[in-house]
Amino acid sequence: MDAFTTGLLQRIKAAESHLTQARETGDDFLADVEQEELEDLRRLAAEHGVEIGAATA
Repeated sequence: MDAFTTGLLQRIKAAESHLTQARETGDDFLADVEQEELEDLRRLAAEHGVEIGAATA
């Protein structure tokens, strides 16, 4: 796995974690920000053929 793929998967995993934390603490603004970040990262992964299943496992 190259550095781009590794970094992207790490960022997706971090965004998922931050989104969960924001939702659990009731921080709606942060949850919205993290949701947008996650959508951007998933779009980037799709554009570059990176399978993201490994990031969420």
